Amino acid sequence: MQHGVTARLDLVGLVQSGVGEIPLRSTALSTTGVHVFKFIVIAVIVLLVLWAVGMYNGLIKLRNLVQEAWRQIDVELKRRHDLIPNLVETVKGYAGHERGTLEGVMQARSAAMSGGQTPAAAAQSEGMLSQALGRLFAVAEAYPNLKANENFLALQQELTSTEDRIASGRRYYNANVRELNTKVETVPSNFVAGLAKIGRAEYFESEGAEREAPSVLSAPQPPPHPKSLHPPLRTRSRTRPRPLRQRPDPDLHTHLRFAPRRVR
Repeated sequence: MQHGVTARLDLVGLVQSGVGEIPLRSTALSTTGVHVFKFIVIAVIVLLVLWAVGMYNGLIKLRNLVQEAWRQIDVELKRRHDLIPNLVETVKGYAGHERGTLEGVMQARSAAMSGGQTPAAAAQSEGMLSQALGRLFAVAEAYPNLKANENFLALQQELTSTEDRIASGRRYYNANVRELNTKVETVPSNFVAGLAKIGRAEYFESEGAEREAPSVLSAPQPPPHPKSLHPPLRTRSRTRPRPLRQRPDPDLHTHLRFAPRRVR
């Protein structure tokens, strides 16, 4: 009897212990799953933050490049504006009656120097200034003494170099603007640009006359040499052409040499 009661009690204890372990194991598994899910969520959030920071830094870098490129163009534009008064004074000394053309250049210069202009507006005003300079150089073509003036040639050369630097800076600036605008307008970088309040930048180009206007500044040509202004006169040659000499026939000479003489 005692052995039977003991065995029954052991069986009941085993059953009770087994039933208690099953809920404990399921609870441990569910807790591990929650921790894994939390780790995945935290990792995704960290990656998104790193991506947003990298995108923000890239947008700021592009914006700074655009601003730096515009400052370089602005320096060259100011140098161009400073050279124009000296050019006008030089032309006035030889073509003072061309008052309308000279005043048009100075008015276009004043409009281009007005502050607070956007890059697009500055491009329009600089295009009008280029047209006025084109008319000025067209007037200078009618004055050979002005074209031979050393001061005029030096100013023209300096303006040509300045125009080349402005064109190079324009290409660099517009390339950075294109890249920045692409980032601002495309997904998903546009979300970061909107949060950072980074907008589109303007191109430095005109839509009208400046593109169609020919290049008014060309490399200055050296003044012509005084001798080249008076071409040599053509003189007729009084020498008569020499007659052609005929070579003697060797057969005829031999025949005359060995021909028999007549005896009188």
